[in-house]
Amino acid sequence: MEYKLTFKEYSEALKENRLLGLICRQCGTVTSPPKMVCGNCAGTDMEITELAGEGKIQTFTSNNVAAEGREDEAPYVVLLVELDEGPWVMGNLVGIDPAAVGMELIGQKVSMDGNKVFPGDRYSDGESTRPLFRLQG
Repeated sequence: MEYKLTFKEYSEALKENRLLGLICRQCGTVTSPPKMVCGNCAGTDMEITELAGEGKIQTFTSNNVAAEGREDEAPYVVLLVELDEGPWVMGNLVGIDPAAVGMELIGQKVSMDGNKVFPGDRYSDGESTRPLFRLQG
């Protein structure tokens, strides 16, 4: 069995500000980031789809201590966003002071606003790309 959408292809699309997912042809469930099988029905008949990059914040964390090699990024906010198409994706919140965020973020609407490429470190297999989100309106 092979991946319909590899993580490398997913990351390369993010670098072009395109958020990709997979839609299951058996049950219609959308997954992102890519997986080998549908998380709902375990089907393998999936096709690549482009997602709108809009959703609502389900949870978040403020980071004041950055990971190794990313010291210049702290503080920052990491979100878990439930996309309008269904899947939950992780991203960073931009356009707001990380020191000013609180529980009022939960449930707020966000839109994808670019991407950030993170360098690899001694624990990873190289760079990775993450979507950036901005609060709507």
